[in-house]
Amino acid sequence: MWIVRLALNRPYTFVVLALLLFLATPLVLLRTPVDIFPEINIPVVSVIWTFTGLVPSEMDRRITSIYERALTTTVANVEHIESQSLNGVAVTKVFLQPQANVDGAIAQVTAEAQATLKQLPSGITPPLVIQYSASTVPILQLGLSGIGLSEQELNDLGTNFIRPQLATIRGAAVPLPYGGKVRQVMVDIDSSQLESKGLSPLDIVNAVNAQNVILPSGTAKIGTTEYNVGLNGTPASMRELNDLPVKTVNGGTVFLKDVAHVRDGFAVQQNVVRQDGQRGALLTIEKTGTASTLAIVAGVRAALPKIAATLPPQLKMTPLSDQSVFVKASLVGVVREGLIAASLTSIMILVFLGSWRSTLIICISIPLSVLTSLLLLSVLGESINVMTLGGLALAVGVLVDDATVEIENMQRNLAMGKDLRQAILDGAQEIAVPAFVSTVCISIVFVPMFFLSGVSRYLFVPLAEAVVFALFASYFFSRTIIPTLVMFLLPKEVAQKSEAEGGKKPGWFARLHAKFELAFESVQHRYAGLLAQCLEQRRMFVSLFLLFCLGSLTLIPWLGEDFFPSVDSGQITLHARTPAGTRIEDTTQIVAQVEREVRRVIPARELQTIIDNIGLNQSPTNMIYNNTGTAGLQDADIFITLNENHGRTADYVRTLRERLPRLFPEVTFSYPPPDITSQILNFGAPAPLDVQVVGTDHDAAEAFAFRILRQIRTIPGLVDARMQQSHSQPVLNVDADRSRMAQMGLTERDVTNAMATALAGTSQTAPNFFLNPKNGVSYNMTAQTPEYRLDTLEALQNLPVTPAAGGPSLVLGGLARFSRAQSNAVVTHYNILPTIDLFAAAQDRDLGAVAGDVQKVIDANMKYLPRGATI
Repeated sequence: MWIVRLALNRPYTFVVLALLLFLATPLVLLRTPVDIFPEINIPVVSVIWTFTGLVPSEMDRRITSIYERALTTTVANVEHIESQSLNGVAVTKVFLQPQANVDGAIAQVTAEAQATLKQLPSGITPPLVIQYSASTVPILQLGLSGIGLSEQELNDLGTNFIRPQLATIRGAAVPLPYGGKVRQVMVDIDSSQLESKGLSPLDIVNAVNAQNVILPSGTAKIGTTEYNVGLNGTPASMRELNDLPVKTVNGGTVFLKDVAHVRDGFAVQQNVVRQDGQRGALLTIEKTGTASTLAIVAGVRAALPKIAATLPPQLKMTPLSDQSVFVKASLVGVVREGLIAASLTSIMILVFLGSWRSTLIICISIPLSVLTSLLLLSVLGESINVMTLGGLALAVGVLVDDATVEIENMQRNLAMGKDLRQAILDGAQEIAVPAFVSTVCISIVFVPMFFLSGVSRYLFVPLAEAVVFALFASYFFSRTIIPTLVMFLLPKEVAQKSEAEGGKKPGWFARLHAKFELAFESVQHRYAGLLAQCLEQRRMFVSLFLLFCLGSLTLIPWLGEDFFPSVDSGQITLHARTPAGTRIEDTTQIVAQVEREVRRVIPARELQTIIDNIGLNQSPTNMIYNNTGTAGLQDADIFITLNENHGRTADYVRTLRERLPRLFPEVTFSYPPPDITSQILNFGAPAPLDVQVVGTDHDAAEAFAFRILRQIRTIPGLVDARMQQSHSQPVLNVDADRSRMAQMGLTERDVTNAMATALAGTSQTAPNFFLNPKNGVSYNMTAQTPEYRLDTLEALQNLPVTPAAGGPSLVLGGLARFSRAQSNAVVTHYNILPTIDLFAAAQDRDLGAVAGDVQKVIDANMKYLPRGATI
């Protein structure tokens, strides 16, 4: 072959090429991302709407539904749309087609959001648009604690001083802290004082907005100097805020401190974090894009000492749930197994060939082929992960074939008396076509992987590329480097054989190899005899062989089916849902009791840490990254991390599944994916099995879902079966009498403003801010009646309502009728239609078998499916 002749004529060229690969590839690999999986690039654009205090059903009807319908007219390449409406928050996820233009889609989604604002309730702010990916998963958590630091201070430090510095690390997304108390300036309204002075909450809002004005004063030219004019438009302290005038009544001025109390406080707490029983705050670092998990975690850990130097010395930042440890262990395990395979292959070659020079030549071709494959993968933008490394480990045994066969054939030509150069050329030429056909045939096996779609394509195409690149690299090196090295190393071996034939005593290895050859020849003779007997009795042999093959097919029902093997990462995520409407304080107490039971099940020596994340974070951005199904204050996530030397995690989960429901019958427990592998493969879902009932009639779809749920709970091996949506959220309806209000000079807006200010606060409807001169942070200023002043129905009925045009105030109880009801705690949509989600997992059975039984239940109940619904 011409390339073999070129290699023999220019040997140093290919030697230098090999050296360049050995030196350059590691440098390239240092810049290649390292992760557990390839990037699963299913484009998703998330849109987050916020309207504080609006119930889920109203969020759905007034915001989500309107925006979803608008999206379908302007956004191109939409695969499907999912939405979730909670209390004051709505998240719409636009799933795009695989090759869609994400940047263009973001522009279209944003433009439609701005155009839709006119159709939405007045006072709503524009939404936040974020690109989301399956690879965006939590990889590290930072527990914030410190002796003498309050929850308010911990949340403030995490939000305004730690998070901005961590967000600069490449590939890291840092949502707002979980837990703690969100610091803001609170104007605590005293309803009784308001009523006694004939004022309403709206008067306080108007006074604060009128007296705390942030506007430029401009400049003034006086004489030869131009002055920047400063004005005390914004109070600089809590004392000045308390002294703001609200209204003049009968010649006397009512100050803010007379009807309210302004303090440096915190918003109503809706999210509590406990670390090993102590309250604190929690920062979660998410991985985004193609950045390396190991690089992100290393960057965060390197930045922590610098950040700590600028913060109070008593603050303690503790890294928790470090997923990079699991990623590193997985990659090291794959590399170790690959090296073991390469070593065993080299030993076998040495044993059979009996030549350390030939073995050395072959062993040089293996890392060259692997490095070339990794280099090409890096050029294509792939990462180093368990799939690509697993593909290379799979190919190690095949990579030696080209070199081994070629060297053997060259030695055969040498034994025929040819000179070395001619033996190399003839030996290479004789096997060129068979070796090429063999390489192509093996590569063709991986071609179907390129026709996969969805998550499977992103996972298995890099594996196929790694194997194919390595095989063709091996073929190329067998035409170039192998002949070059044979030309340099084989002459000495030929000379040694000639000396042995001339009577020189062979060495110990040669003698050992001669004995092995004799033993192997004996095995060959026996094999030849067995083969001859099979050929003589070929009908019987073929019949027995076919019978064996058919008999092996009977094992198929006992084979497991799963998308990916389960792993024991030493982590457990326990999601607890108390009855809807449970107060955050009561949920916290229940979770504390659950945590005590967990400590009884898991020995203290094996338990590293337990983190409780209770309630719903006030930052809507955090809803994007939530993958446990949290929907309100009744939900809690318990993150359990075990020490390195621990028992089987699955055994502890099994015990908890049996124990906790008996002790807490009113609490629903589930176990969302705890490790990075399961989280990525679940694509943000809280369970591997998700049955969606989609239909126009929500009540009929829910009834059908309950029917399915009752039946699938009886499937062996199916666990954690639950419904995400429910009608059990308590609601207190206030039915205002418009006719009576009109007689009193009031409107529905007056009642709404009074209630919204007292209960939800003014952060959404009338935003105002206070600049803290001590740390330079601008905090939200919210006027709201403290919860403890409105803790009874009588207190709510006595809420004062004043006409916007002025006049005496009236109490809410004289204008409206109060009634209790129930509604949805969460409303979800799939392609605009209402959806009911049934989540479940598998235990002690493979997921495929459980999913098959679920499908059988669904098929048996299709005749009961409501008209217009799908499943």
